[in-house]
Amino acid sequence: MTRYPRDMTGHGATPPVANWPNGAKIAVQIVLNYEEGGENNILHGDPASEAFLSEITGAQAWPGQRHWNMESIYEYGSRAGFWRVHRLLDDLPITVYGVATALARAPEQLKAMKDAGWEIASHGLKWIEHKDMSPDEEREQIREAIRLHTEVVGTPPRGWYTGRCSMNTVDLASEEGDFAYIADSYADDLPYWVKAGGKDQLIVPYTMDCNDMRFAIQAGYTNGDQFESYLKDSFDMLYAEGQDGAPKILSIGLHCRLIGRPGRAAALKRVIEHFKSHEGVWFATREQIADHWAKEHPPMQGFTPSYMDKDTFVTEFGGVFEHSPWIAEGAFDLELGPTHDTAAGVHNALARIFRTSSEEARLGVLVAHPDLAGKLAAAGRLTAESTAEQAGAGLDMLTDEERATFTKLNDTYTGKHGFPFIIAVKDNTKASILDAFHRRIDNDRDTEFAEACKQVERIAELRLEEKFDA
Repeated sequence: MTRYPRDMTGHGATPPVANWPNGAKIAVQIVLNYEEGGENNILHGDPASEAFLSEITGAQAWPGQRHWNMESIYEYGSRAGFWRVHRLLDDLPITVYGVATALARAPEQLKAMKDAGWEIASHGLKWIEHKDMSPDEEREQIREAIRLHTEVVGTPPRGWYTGRCSMNTVDLASEEGDFAYIADSYADDLPYWVKAGGKDQLIVPYTMDCNDMRFAIQAGYTNGDQFESYLKDSFDMLYAEGQDGAPKILSIGLHCRLIGRPGRAAALKRVIEHFKSHEGVWFATREQIADHWAKEHPPMQGFTPSYMDKDTFVTEFGGVFEHSPWIAEGAFDLELGPTHDTAAGVHNALARIFRTSSEEARLGVLVAHPDLAGKLAAAGRLTAESTAEQAGAGLDMLTDEERATFTKLNDTYTGKHGFPFIIAVKDNTKASILDAFHRRIDNDRDTEFAEACKQVERIAELRLEEKFDA
């Protein structure tokens, strides 16, 4: 593997400003998963009973059998839990992740969702695992989910979340549905664009931590206070970040059969009151967030080195280390991926090749650098990068006395160390360059070799930052 498909960088240290409506400091997005009647059950044509997200600790699937206790727990969600949550949240813009077959078995609940103005996104055809499905089988599941959802709800879904997904899910969903967003990700606090299904697809990440599913796992919440405390802390942290100019999304996941229990619903009520007590809170559906993000931050055609072929990569980056295209050739063969499609990413790859090369090879890179304000500059024979860098520090506008000083220092330094004096001129002025020249010229060769290599890497970093900014 020479291309690593995961993006480990994302928005990075300076994420885009969300610009939530009315200057909101935070977007609060609440999902209610409606899965009851769509879970694993031999009545639904599945091979075994459900074993996931219930009150039964360590539940096991029962092949070929119905599970009375499991079924009744799920039924609590549709019969009682849904209505309790609906009463608590009916004045808020909520997104429902609706399993298509569950919605088809819930006409009263569906009407209540629609009457409340809630967004009804697709949660797949059935609440089952997709990881072992072939791409063709999963594609058919997605197609049927969209068809049935449209038939039952009256409109096609604009959002998709599988949950128990496969490595193919996002690509297949993007291909099959005209979705404003896909939510099968937990990778960020903000939406982001990916290439999926042959197009730009917006991802609005979901959550596993601010999620009542943790009432149903061993390493989770045991009482409502824990859930309440965690959601309040999450809100407070994100709200503070929003006040500092970096608004995010607080995504909350709920399930009718879990949060709908009285002791947990009480905690949810207190949490909502806490949120509402703050100014600048935008309660929104995922669809609203997706539409806002697509308008404010449409997909951009970025500079993507990890998608380049070798010739293009070397053409683009072969001159970053002065006259040393072999460094770019070596970097291309590393395990590059989307996380390297930044100035820092490419710099790290190039620097790895430079650092691990022989001393002789690194010396060759040093020797390839021109003297500062030297003969090559006077003759106009510098690379474009070196010309711009030296001009930026005023080295193209020297007096005769200054030029004579630089010539003397260059000759003395090169004669002693065997390579030119190298410094990242964009970090310096003419005066600071001369000070560094005088300070470093009497160092021993090993010290200067190490410093020159450090400066070469810095020059490369500055060149890449300029290249990516352009």
